[in-house]
This record gives sequence, structure tokens and C-alpha cells, in this order.
Amino acid sequence: MKMTMRILTALFTGIFSQTQASQGEKVDYPAPAVSGINQDGAKVDFSELYKKGPVVVFFYPKANTPGCTKQACSLRDAFADLSKDGVQVLGVSFDTPDAQKKFKADFTLPYDLIADPEGKIVEAFKVERMVKGLLNLATRQCFLIKNGKVVWQDKKASTAEQAADIKRVLSELK
Repeated sequence: MKMTMRILTALFTGIFSQTQASQGEKVDYPAPAVSGINQDGAKVDFSELYKKGPVVVFFYPKANTPGCTKQACSLRDAFADLSKDGVQVLGVSFDTPDAQKKFKADFTLPYDLIADPEGKIVEAFKVERMVKGLLNLATRQCFLIKNGKVVWQDKKASTAEQAADIKRVLSELK
């Protein structure tokens, strides 16, 4: 049993963690006008959030896995600083609202996590999918939306450095 757990832990760590940071790229195209259900079952209209200021939308493979937790906690730890600049944060994965709620509670995440079990938001943002066994997963990516336009995207988003990447891009855009 211990050996099985070690193998599963190694497998999940390899699948869900990513330590190499990417610089991302500056872009300029309309942000997808989508909506989804958050961890509490409430509808979140992305277009309404875009009107309120900059929005970070980050995609992650699976809630409560090592790399996804690092990415989410990076944004959690910088949330106060990001909020000072009016930045809103949304996390998106194929997980259910209940899984998102548990992830949010387990790590005291101060932002909404959006459940996208059908992959409609993943598709709208053109985030690549990956299939691992029976799991349908989004690849780890991050987008910064400003004035209704995607102004930066990172198709190989960092885990532990996600917030630092966002702060760097925000300072470059000023």
C-alpha cells in the first residue's frame, strides 16, 4: 500500500506540477465573453468583471494537486497587492463546484474558482486540453485582461511564480 501511494504521489506530482516559469507574451485581442459557476454555485459573468478593471484568469489541471496548489497560493499570497491595483483573479478548471469549494477552503483562496466540467470556458480561451487516464484536464495557462482585451497570455504558466509574472506584466503595462 505504501509503495502504491508513493507511485501515485510521484505520478500526480509529475503530471500536475510545473516549476519552469514562462515569460508569456503581450497580445491584443477581445477577451472571451463567457460565464461559469463558481465554488458556491453562483453564476460569474466574466464580461461584467472585465468592466470593473484588470482580470487575471488562470487555468489549472486539477484542484488540490501540488502544482495547482502552488499556482493558486502564489496568487493568494499576492492578492492584497494585486487588489490595490484593482486586479480581480479567477481560477478555472474542469473540477466540479464542490471540488473548487474544497480547494478554496483548504488553502484560504480569496478569489472565485470557476467550475468548467464541460470545458466551455477552456474552449473559449483556446486553452489546450490534456487527457491523463480518465481525467480531462486543462493545461496550465494564464491570461491578463484589461479593458475587455487579453493583453498578456502565458501558455506555460508558472506555479510558484505566477503572481510575480502578473506583477511584472502589470508594471510593464503602466
